[in-house]
Amino acid sequence: MRNSKLFACIWILVLGFLTGCQQNQQGSQEQVSSSLDLFAMDTYVNLKVYCEDTATAQAALQAGEVLIQDMEHRFSVTDPDSDVSRINQNAGNFTEISSDTENLIQTALAIGAESNGALDISVYPVLKEWGFTTQEYKIPEEETLRDLLDLVDYTQISLEDHQVRIPEHTQIDLGAVAKGYIGDQLMALFQEYGAESAVISLGGNVQALGAKPDGSAWNVAVVNPLSPSENMGILQIINQAVITSGNYERYFIGEDHQKYWHIIDPSDGFPADNGLVSVTVIGENGLLCDALSTTLFILGTEQAVSYWQESENPFDMILVTETGTILITEDISESFENLSTFPVEVIFHDEAS
Repeated sequence: MRNSKLFACIWILVLGFLTGCQQNQQGSQEQVSSSLDLFAMDTYVNLKVYCEDTATAQAALQAGEVLIQDMEHRFSVTDPDSDVSRINQNAGNFTEISSDTENLIQTALAIGAESNGALDISVYPVLKEWGFTTQEYKIPEEETLRDLLDLVDYTQISLEDHQVRIPEHTQIDLGAVAKGYIGDQLMALFQEYGAESAVISLGGNVQALGAKPDGSAWNVAVVNPLSPSENMGILQIINQAVITSGNYERYFIGEDHQKYWHIIDPSDGFPADNGLVSVTVIGENGLLCDALSTTLFILGTEQAVSYWQESENPFDMILVTETGTILITEDISESFENLSTFPVEVIFHDEAS
């Protein structure tokens, strides 16, 4: 699955991640951990789950691997038999889709409407023209870009009764939302196996179920987007997803010696360049966090802050500007440790605070 936010560099710290038995804070029950590494969705995946015994934990991981493979088959834009490919191949007509694909499209269209089109799943042909899906990078001709932008319009997508229709010659991609949704489904699956603690990394998307078995928070390292080999900070989370979009992972240097990255602004077809170099979104809903990390990056600093202040959906965020300032929402300011020399500014819901 080609994801529009591949390899966003947020990594789980290896603190307290040894496989074995651990007790919760009250010492009432031991939990055994098992982990699984695999390559799926065109990225590296790590799953770690804590259950009452090894057999249950391993069964949960095996079920998780099956779930990932199934979801990848449904959502992949490159799999000719996926829901997404069938939609694109049947452009102009209604295509029956799974409830999972319907949920993804419904959320993406809602966020698109709330952001005035900053998130637009029909921008895929423009992304392809830049070469981000083939690694054959190029700066598109202006006329070609104009023609492709005429086909980008999420408002023309119709969704009803497990069926979707996109206009002729239009193509969609769910890479901006798929991994977050898969993370949510994995958390629900692990709970079915009795797990109260789990943590996953889907190509850099980190999501945790509950707290660590000892009751403490998970430590997640957030990469410095201006120096990606370094960690910018450490964020403590419980039962949340941490998802980042940045301009530092998938990019190329053009013949004009300029840097071009994979997060495309649907308004002009060029990489979004609105003052931000990374956006990290934190919340209990992985699907929402995934969608918003791209959306807020495209909106830029001022609009991202306004969106957060006005949103009815609870989430937090860490914005890093191109000048090296960290903007962090008030509710997580105490759980973030700044390891960089960047100044930190706290964003409040009430601007007068």
